Amino acid sequence: MTWIRTIPMSEADEKLRKAMEAQRAFYPKEYADPVHPDESGGSSIVGSHTLIPDALYHSFATFGALMSPELPLSRRQHEMITTMVSVTNRCKY
Repeated sequence: MTWIRTIPMSEADEKLRKAMEAQRAFYPKEYADPVHPDESGGSSIVGSHTLIPDALYHSFATFGALMSPELPLSRRQHEMITTMVSVTNRCKY
């Protein structure tokens, strides 16, 4: 759960709704449904960006583009890299 104010989808304006939908379109199918969805309809990390829809879209669309299956790294290699980054940063996810 995020500790900052977030905007749930039930209160989202058109700009936020469009940003949420557009950034999801970039994600691989394995990420279509958040494991632990929050009130924003995404994960807590996405929800934490709901106050700035432009930043939300650009941040997470970038991630989605970097995870593209058309790039030379395999999904397995992507996961190894993200795991090492999380371990290095002492993240629990």
